[in-house]
Amino acid sequence: MTEEMLMAVDGELFGVWFLIGAALVFWMQAGFAMVEAGFTRAKNTGNILMKNLMDFCICTVMFILIGFGLLLGEDLMELIGKPGFDIFTSYADFDWSNFVFNLVFCATTATTVSGAMAERTKFLSYCIYSGAISALIYPIEAHWIWGGGWLAQMGFHDFAGSCAIHMVGGLSALIGAKILGPRIGKFSRDASGKVTKVNAFPGHNLPLGCLGVFILWLGWYGFNGAAATSVAQLGSIFVTTTIAPAVATVVCMIFTWIRFGKPDVSMCLNASLAGLVAITAPCDVADAFGSIIIGAVAGVLVVFGVWFLDYVLAVDDPVGAVAVHFMNGVWGTLAVGLFATTSAPGNDTFVGLFYGGGFDLLGKQIVGVVSVCAWTAVTITIAFFIINATAGLRVTAEEEIVGLDSCEHGLPSAYAGFSIMDISNTMTMEVNENTDLGNAEYESASAVQKNAAVKVVKMPDAAAASAAGIFKVVIISKLSRYEKVKKVMNDLGVTGMTVTQVMGCGIQKGAGEMYRGVEMDATLLPKVKIEVVVSKIPVDSVIEAAKKALYTGHIGDGKIFVYNVDKVVKIRTGEEDFAALQDVE
Repeated sequence: MTEEMLMAVDGELFGVWFLIGAALVFWMQAGFAMVEAGFTRAKNTGNILMKNLMDFCICTVMFILIGFGLLLGEDLMELIGKPGFDIFTSYADFDWSNFVFNLVFCATTATTVSGAMAERTKFLSYCIYSGAISALIYPIEAHWIWGGGWLAQMGFHDFAGSCAIHMVGGLSALIGAKILGPRIGKFSRDASGKVTKVNAFPGHNLPLGCLGVFILWLGWYGFNGAAATSVAQLGSIFVTTTIAPAVATVVCMIFTWIRFGKPDVSMCLNASLAGLVAITAPCDVADAFGSIIIGAVAGVLVVFGVWFLDYVLAVDDPVGAVAVHFMNGVWGTLAVGLFATTSAPGNDTFVGLFYGGGFDLLGKQIVGVVSVCAWTAVTITIAFFIINATAGLRVTAEEEIVGLDSCEHGLPSAYAGFSIMDISNTMTMEVNENTDLGNAEYESASAVQKNAAVKVVKMPDAAAASAAGIFKVVIISKLSRYEKVKKVMNDLGVTGMTVTQVMGCGIQKGAGEMYRGVEMDATLLPKVKIEVVVSKIPVDSVIEAAKKALYTGHIGDGKIFVYNVDKVVKIRTGEEDFAALQDVE
């Protein structure tokens, strides 16, 4: 009796954990939203959030109507489940837990696609293809693997979805991004259409992307571990789900450090997800050593995948979804046939090639990968072509440039109250060696050197006093010099100034910085524009003080423009010209 009671308690506990795991997988929707939003441009943030919200909601509707039946209904010829409406007709006996668990998995498949097609896809079209994935594409292939279908009967193993979820979502993303075409400006082409240059589009909020990765990593413990049937198996799954992404991230950091000269932040974030995807299928049958190897390969594969899409296929994937989910989904599925071991708790069946199992299991995994890829490629291609021919897949060029937040949702900004500057293709430049004037000290520099470093441009008659005796001085400088310029202006008695952050360029050359393996097109630099209006303070004193503050001994230190001001009116008092400036300078 005691043993029976313990078994009953154990069953109840794991039933609760099963639902907790499902909740963790649902929470991964937030992670995907944060990653995709952070890795794309600010003008499309609201659109990204809306898509990640709606694909779960649309998935729920489609899963109720047909998806759940096709996945877990009565098996028909080992191909599909029999559709039914037990959720409406026999609710008391309905398998609630399985419904919720498989629903959140289905939503994850649809979500994967959005990142690769971000920033140029019509919202309506997104809703349609998310519905198609949730209703037909995912449930049928998932039935083959988890619903008693022919792959399950054959002995194919995918514990938590490297193949059924991530590979399917990643392949759909690849095909969708290819049909959709790249974002405007992503690739530079010659007259024949050949890609001559890949341009980087930095994500606008990497902290948000990083938060998304940590949310996903947390959710992955439920993703991989929810179906565990013993404490020992659950513990082992937690270990493999920790080791693989950690190793993948370390390997990616080292690889990008060597390859690009600096460790790539966004690529390492992708690597963490790549390691998680790769370990998803073998998490219950791999040991620590196998997890290390799986993670190490994933860390290199994700970098290769991003490069391959950019430079070989010319496919624009803003968030790296194809490299993370498709390529590592394939790798993780095949890894089962290589690293499965009976030393993993609860595994008495699957033995991989490297653990003495021969090629049998690996062959089955290859058959599974090829068949699921074929099903996905055919069905999603048909879906995309139908959508493109009817509703259209892509927004107009004007809508893409303005941003989907405004054009698709009537949202002026997802960051109301904040000033967001789009710095796509704009990063820090290094100083051109040809601009060095040979003297970095202002006091000892010659007049020629000073004038070469900080050019002064005056109106033709600015040397003489204007009719009102008032001058406007516009100073363009590096952001790093702003505080110094402000101080010297205040020391002169200039207390009123207008400051604007702007973008500009001179003759400096690009620094060759890399973002996700792509050299930045550093044609524009963040600058600060300071505008002051003076009358009693000699304009030459203002110019001299500004030149001294800006000078570093290089051409391009700054530029100063001097204009005559014919009239100034203080609106509050009606005072004009000199009187209007007395409490401003």
